[in-house]
Amino acid sequence: MSSLMHFLQHNAFTDMLNNIGWLYATFAVIHYFSMFILIGTIVILDLRILGVAAKKQGVAQLAETLSPWTWTALAFALLSGFTMFMTDATDFFPDIVFRVKMTVLLLAIVFTIIVQRSVPKWDRLPAISSGAKMVALVSLILWLGTILAGVEIAAISGLG
Repeated sequence: MSSLMHFLQHNAFTDMLNNIGWLYATFAVIHYFSMFILIGTIVILDLRILGVAAKKQGVAQLAETLSPWTWTALAFALLSGFTMFMTDATDFFPDIVFRVKMTVLLLAIVFTIIVQRSVPKWDRLPAISSGAKMVALVSLILWLGTILAGVEIAAISGLG
């Protein structure tokens, strides 16, 4: 695994990324903006499921409206995040805080998929079940955990 991290960090593309300041900054802006859209759309849907937001709009209709934004933003966030990771792969990969963030991120994505796939079924019920609300709440907590773990990488590990 160490050789893969070394390869990711030391190749022509990564060298270019490290030597052209505006290029790395562009990936950083794309990453943070796409995370903002990604988490924003997920939070809106989760809050709707919890009965806190957009009460007059059907859950399935809201999910359908937000879904393209959510999945496009996820693709951009993963691509830009991986590109930024490449610049310091040998430092980030062994870091425990980074690994916690990646684990929480993976769980958050899994819960987002569960919510997206379950919304049509939940919307047909007379009322959203407590189980559905629990899934939405866990999704919110996991995305909050992803944000906090990402912020704490620099604070705890000194990376980034």
